[in-house]
Amino acid sequence: MKKYYNTAFIYLVLGLGLGVFYREFTKMLGFEGQTVLRGLHTHVIVLGFIFFMIVLLLEKNFNINGLKQSKVWFIFYNISFVAVIVTMLVRGILEVKGLDMAGLSHMAGLAHALMGGALIWFMILLGKAIKDN
Repeated sequence: MKKYYNTAFIYLVLGLGLGVFYREFTKMLGFEGQTVLRGLHTHVIVLGFIFFMIVLLLEKNFNINGLKQSKVWFIFYNISFVAVIVTMLVRGILEVKGLDMAGLSHMAGLAHALMGGALIWFMILLGKAIKDN
């Protein structure tokens, strides 16, 4: 359970930091348009902090860690989520600076697809944990 708490806490700090980065970076460069950086803060807070707080509560009730695949899922989820964060961050910085984003959309799409797979995998694990309980 402690790893879910620690992970949630890390994503909370990261999400808050990215919110400050968005605000200060765009203000520093005088950018007033739309950018992916605006939604990055929310993505990290919801899919990182809030998601892992919910996982923590579910772990307490259903012992998700007792399943074989839970450790592999945890690693896969975090790798795919960090890939989503990095691609959004790079795209947002390029948008603010007015630079070309060619090729980045494929990487972002792959990262989002992996993230979707990780979420489905979690639901399958949760279903098994509920059944075993």
